[in-house]
Amino acid sequence: MQFTANEVQQLVQKNYLLAVEVETLQGYDEYNYKITDASGRKFILKITGEEKPYSFLDAQLRLLDHLTVSPVAWKFQQILRNKNRQELTPVFNNGKQYNVRILTWLDGDCWVHVKDKPAALYRGLGTFLGKTDESLQDFQHDALHRPYVWDVNTAADANRWLHCITDPEKRRLAGYFLLAFETEVLPVLTSLRHACIHNDANDYNVLVKNGEVSGLIDLGDMVYSALVNNVAIACTYAMLDTPDPLQAAAWVVEGYHAAYPLTEQEADLIYYLIAARLCISVTQSAWQASNGSVNGHHFVTERHAWDLLEKLIRINPLKAADTFRKSCGMPAVLQPDMDYSPLLKERRQFIGRNLSISYKQPLKIVKGALQYLYDEKGGTYIDCVNNVSHVGHCHPVVVKAMQRQIATLNTNTRYLNDHLVEFAKALARTLPSRLKVCYFTNSGSEANDLAIRMSRHYTKRKDVIVLDHAYHGTSTVAIEMSPYKFDGKGGFGQMPYIHKADSPDLYRGPYGYADPRAGERYAESVARILAEHPGKVSAFICETLLGVGGQIPLPDNYLKNVYRLVREAGGVCIADEVQVGFGRVGEQFWGFELQDVEPDIVVLGKPIGNGHPLAAVVVTEEIADGFNNGMEYFNTFGGNPVSMATGRAVLEVIQSENMQQHALETGNFLMEGLRGLMDKHPVISDVRGHGLFVGAEMVTDRETKEPAVTEINALVEKMKERGFLLSTDGPLYNVLKIKPPMVFSKQNAADMVRHLDEALTELSL
Repeated sequence: MQFTANEVQQLVQKNYLLAVEVETLQGYDEYNYKITDASGRKFILKITGEEKPYSFLDAQLRLLDHLTVSPVAWKFQQILRNKNRQELTPVFNNGKQYNVRILTWLDGDCWVHVKDKPAALYRGLGTFLGKTDESLQDFQHDALHRPYVWDVNTAADANRWLHCITDPEKRRLAGYFLLAFETEVLPVLTSLRHACIHNDANDYNVLVKNGEVSGLIDLGDMVYSALVNNVAIACTYAMLDTPDPLQAAAWVVEGYHAAYPLTEQEADLIYYLIAARLCISVTQSAWQASNGSVNGHHFVTERHAWDLLEKLIRINPLKAADTFRKSCGMPAVLQPDMDYSPLLKERRQFIGRNLSISYKQPLKIVKGALQYLYDEKGGTYIDCVNNVSHVGHCHPVVVKAMQRQIATLNTNTRYLNDHLVEFAKALARTLPSRLKVCYFTNSGSEANDLAIRMSRHYTKRKDVIVLDHAYHGTSTVAIEMSPYKFDGKGGFGQMPYIHKADSPDLYRGPYGYADPRAGERYAESVARILAEHPGKVSAFICETLLGVGGQIPLPDNYLKNVYRLVREAGGVCIADEVQVGFGRVGEQFWGFELQDVEPDIVVLGKPIGNGHPLAAVVVTEEIADGFNNGMEYFNTFGGNPVSMATGRAVLEVIQSENMQQHALETGNFLMEGLRGLMDKHPVISDVRGHGLFVGAEMVTDRETKEPAVTEINALVEKMKERGFLLSTDGPLYNVLKIKPPMVFSKQNAADMVRHLDEALTELSL
């Protein structure tokens, strides 16, 4: 219950013999009042309820006593004793006991209200905190050894309130950084120096006067914790709403280290500790909101905290550690001129020579964070092409599901396990009702191989129809039905039982975008194959959007016509959803749904496990029965509990975070931006796709459609220099491939389009 100004006046007059004017201040969990006596002296009066025990209030008072002989004494408040010479005054209100303290008033503006902060002010803040911590190094109080939600040491506990964050993107961001805390900080936490620290040098508690730090108020968050947390917390709030947050933090660290030296280990952890403090803040705000709080103090930092978390994930942690080390005069972490020649030499010696590497100057990626990748040299890259990490690199929900299961059990499918059936049921719920029998494998290649094997068992035939330029994997059977491979360099040519249908390319093919019957016309090449090989074709297989074939959406009604023809001829229809499925196309969950068809077999891979080796074949009961011919199907790792827990977590994340809708909206926004570049840059001749499956074809001449291979390769390299990882595809290697993790945002899309524009201009394209 809030005390009225009149009640405060009376208790001050009664217990302190002062006549005062009272101004109510806002507080997080205490009642605060500014009081002014007749002579103009100002104080702050704090009324604390039973939620903060006497022992903790005593700890605050003892700390102030301890600092009275320190170099920073004048920057902390002093205690005003009551008429009985007591530091705490008990008062009663509505049957409850409260403790009253009066502290001297410190002049200065709150840090948050100071504009145009010079570097010296940031360094001064660090120096002040360093001197304070040095002065407190021998201070102890039992009450500070307490569990406390705002103790960064216990930041992992903030996971309990993640569910209160209603925005999936924000919840994912906080979850990632809490996972990073558990991975990078918790294992070394006990080895760090610990001390009693202020624990809340935030932008409302730090006071500034005449360009210098004039005080630090509010001891309500004091705790015994890792010493480095104190400077990390100060960095957190000093970084808020700054154009270069890393530089701001580096100045604070520099000042702190000059006054009270940090260790290299502490400097290396500051990035993660800053993020952890922000996660505590945003989860607490979300929790308070879920409880209906109207206390503005609970949300005062929320918007700026989210902004800083967004900026923080764009900063390579190695770059942050290197920056903090340099500010302390410590050895550098980064070696920007690192020569990878020895590593490349060993790779050539011990790894297959035809395993390719991207980019002229190879990247050594050391960490992933949702849609971002960090290299060894401090660079941060937006991943615009890795559709394998479907829900984002190191998605916290998926990682934790994997961790829990691998710490519990991993074995084969010869034992009963709930995960196997539960994931199969969950997958089946996303598919047409006829598709309900699941077989699990380790890769899309293996799954495509199995799908062909099953079709041959079911139909008693061998021949397969594929699309020209198609790619279905790396197994022997998959290579046999991949023209991209068998017609390419080193390929062994087309097997007599493999038949190539025309690629239904609306940009380069004979039937274009303007032809309303294009789908039907392209299907005629399948009809010709069926007529030429009557009774021989077991299956037709194609990706439901063509990947290696050039990022090509299928023409309307194409699969409807093809599936009808194949089934009439006694074959089965296989939808390769390895790169396409799981909501990527936005409008539908599966690519085949864009064509309003139901395949007989669906092949799933890549995104199904978010990078974990997992794939699946889902078939009708009739095909499953045909495959069950007495020969056991067994796959040592297919369907293992860890893979099943992983797949189920991925599926739940896609659904709970509304990723399909996000892909639709972000993909449309991206394609609109890319099409906007076509007027300015004639090298871009076609933009196509659905959702976050996008291709941009590049030519040197729009009339002749001569592929701009040299130009697109230069563009990909230029974009890499700008922090965007892209790739090329298509039979002519002139299609810009854009298939990012599903967490790729509209801001990422806008940034990518802007940089593409600038890069194309630089290249005069």
